[in-house]
Amino acid sequence: MGGKDTAGESVYESTNPARPGEVVARVGLADAAAFAAACRTAKEAQREWAKVPAPVRGRVIASIGRLVEANAESLARLVTREIGKPYAEALGEVREIVDTCDFFLGEGRRLYGQTVPSEMPDKNLFTFRNPVGVAAVITAGNFPVAVPSWYLVPALLCGNAVVWKPAEYAAASAEAMYRLFAASGLPDGVLNVVFADGAQTFAGLELALEEGSVHKVGFTGSSEVGRKVGELAGRHLQSACLELGGKNPMVIMPDAELDLAVEGALFSGFGTAGQRCTSLGTVIVHESVHDEFVERFARAAREARIGDPEQDVLAGPLLDQKFADRYEEYLTWIQPHHQVVSGSTGKITKDNPRGDFDGDGGLYYHPVIVDGVRPGDRLFLEETFGPIVGVTTFTSLDEAVELANRPGYGLSSSIYTTDPKHAFRFREGISAGMVSVNNSTSGAEAHLPFGGNGKSGNGSRQSGVWVLDQFTRWQAMNWDFSGRLQKAQMDVAEIVPDLEFRL
Repeated sequence: MGGKDTAGESVYESTNPARPGEVVARVGLADAAAFAAACRTAKEAQREWAKVPAPVRGRVIASIGRLVEANAESLARLVTREIGKPYAEALGEVREIVDTCDFFLGEGRRLYGQTVPSEMPDKNLFTFRNPVGVAAVITAGNFPVAVPSWYLVPALLCGNAVVWKPAEYAAASAEAMYRLFAASGLPDGVLNVVFADGAQTFAGLELALEEGSVHKVGFTGSSEVGRKVGELAGRHLQSACLELGGKNPMVIMPDAELDLAVEGALFSGFGTAGQRCTSLGTVIVHESVHDEFVERFARAAREARIGDPEQDVLAGPLLDQKFADRYEEYLTWIQPHHQVVSGSTGKITKDNPRGDFDGDGGLYYHPVIVDGVRPGDRLFLEETFGPIVGVTTFTSLDEAVELANRPGYGLSSSIYTTDPKHAFRFREGISAGMVSVNNSTSGAEAHLPFGGNGKSGNGSRQSGVWVLDQFTRWQAMNWDFSGRLQKAQMDVAEIVPDLEFRL
């Protein structure tokens, strides 16, 4: 913190999930007091950073983008090594940081307020965007560099200081990203990285909120933890920016192009081994095309290449052993009325290989498609963070929308159709914050709002101009130069109409 390393209370080893015996980084974990101290450091640094003109802060953001671009391959390879994300996807994730910086460079010159007409003469009204102060940002590790940039870049641009708590199992990627940000010329203390476990982070955040050294909380992670973070922030009259889990539906209409739909379902269901918040949860297929779609989807899943993330594969290993353990619990939710149509399930081993691939000791799992899922099943209702996708059927679009909304999440959604009426009716009825037509449930662009409703978030949005409302607060100013006290709603000139007039 403050540009200096601080010793941790304990040591965490971040390992390569493709080769779990390989330690990628050893990192000291801080306690609650250290987290709160980092917030105090950030509060001191923020005062001077806010005085830097916004266009100049924008140039710092531009420098971050250029530094990330120049180091893209190195950073992507580190992401692949640490969390097992296929290299092509990791490179795309790094590109997203660059895109975010490119977008917000211009916003340094567009932190617009407004000049508003007054109801009185000789009086002007203005609005301004002010930084919130210190943002405490807590992120997951499935997107260890792109998603943090959605918080860090706009927060810093708007004149805030940040205390960032990355996922421990992505510590090396986070440390590399911090070094790139620091090389841009950010003053010491404006960006602070704290590694800590969940319990100490929560306790430290509570302490910082009580001390008044945190003014905004950003959290990406599970709905369960997000609810607790939101409650904590609310007790201190702060609003949290929550980006949580999803049970993202994909509706396949009778007029859908099935090969395209299969391609989208395969990528969104099993890309990143199903470990995205936007990963496909349930395919809701019209009964008239169910059998054909399932046959094609199952064949595509069986033929998909799972393996070394440094190679050309659809998916590598699961992120970490704790996610593997959790995923194996999800597999127990498969019931007798379900039909696994994709072949083998469970961990890929010598005794349970995938073709000629035996997993090589890594956290590799077979992709699983479960047909016959019912609306009351856990597989239908709950997020399953991993490579498992359910399939169910519908008879009308209204029924499909009802099924899609039933789990109570509202992050991403998709519909495959060639009829614009179907697309727009689906958009109107779905509760998700994001809708794709003839595209997968995964895939965000840096200039569109990203975020969910219901169990997926509290309606806050990241990316694009919409995220500025998370990291600024509106200030209104009135300037009366009349030389007398003019009282609003009272000393207002009145022009009297003749309302009885008729032609």
